[in-house]
Amino acid sequence: MKVIKHSEQVLKTALISKNTQLVKLYENLESREKCLLNEAFQPDSVLFRPITLHSESDWISSHPEPTQDFEQFYNDPYRSRPTSRKSAIYVQPIGSFGDTKVSTEDYMKWLKDYCEAFYYGLSVKILEPVPVSHTGCAFRVNEYTCNLQIHAEDLLKYLKKKKPEDAFCIVGITMIDLYPRASWNFVFGLASLTEGMGIFSFARYDSDFYSASYKGRLKSVKKLPSADYSVFDGYYTPAINSMLLLRSCKTLTHEIGHIFGLHHCQWLQCVMQGSNHLEESDRRPLDLCPICLRKLQSAIGFHIVERYQALLRWMDEDGSGMDAEFRNEAKMGLLKPVEAFKECREWVLKCLDVLQK
Repeated sequence: MKVIKHSEQVLKTALISKNTQLVKLYENLESREKCLLNEAFQPDSVLFRPITLHSESDWISSHPEPTQDFEQFYNDPYRSRPTSRKSAIYVQPIGSFGDTKVSTEDYMKWLKDYCEAFYYGLSVKILEPVPVSHTGCAFRVNEYTCNLQIHAEDLLKYLKKKKPEDAFCIVGITMIDLYPRASWNFVFGLASLTEGMGIFSFARYDSDFYSASYKGRLKSVKKLPSADYSVFDGYYTPAINSMLLLRSCKTLTHEIGHIFGLHHCQWLQCVMQGSNHLEESDRRPLDLCPICLRKLQSAIGFHIVERYQALLRWMDEDGSGMDAEFRNEAKMGLLKPVEAFKECREWVLKCLDVLQK
């Protein structure tokens, strides 16, 4: 295992900058906010730890890219900025989600509410789910994994036509695997940052995806008729459990972060770290490191304590303290499963402790 450990001065400069104007901006932050953000360069911080690489296949090892500090983010002339007229995040569900216990509506509401807490101050709007046939996209059966896949580039063209006037961005999400072109095996997602669009699949976040018993495998891998979308009728979608919800929240906020102009984080453990595989993605924390948090705060303008309070409220909405009717709903699986968020919740409480001292 390799640890990427930056010096205190390097992290301090990445967070605050040496630019006089940006230093002044930092000094004008609330004192408790600075206490939390300063954890970035505290060698013994228990809140923000160095990145660890576990194999040569991890993202940083296999995809060398330049770092992005706060100053580079702040001065980037090409990054998208929310405005009073274009501030909504739109989510377009494509295909089926959920199972007999959890409906598409339940799952979308959980993602919407989480995204609104993460991007605190912006509204998130869920568009009416559409079947794959409405997008007119190409599709195929993957010759190696024998599962259905839909064409990511075609889906971006569809989203461009659907993007509302007040949208900061529009992102499509699906439980069906994606491919960007015929020569590629698959892709987790694809985005057009300049146009504020992205399409992302949660298919491979199903714990059974790579197993021989995966229910999404088709018995036949013959070439499918290009206009016959009936193959998607009743196609398998995984049960929405706590781990899948956690992975979905991470992926959605990570990818929308790119649309805001945040690059892959190489400073500290952070949800904006790149990931090459599921095991590496699972190692990423749920939230941002201080450097990326300052970037997002400068883009949206939230109070950090209010954002953490919103995240905590979302995690606490698990049915505890509800009346009998709602507890019965929880047993039926209608309230969101937050068991996998336990460590994240404890971490948020520690951050709030710093912010509210």
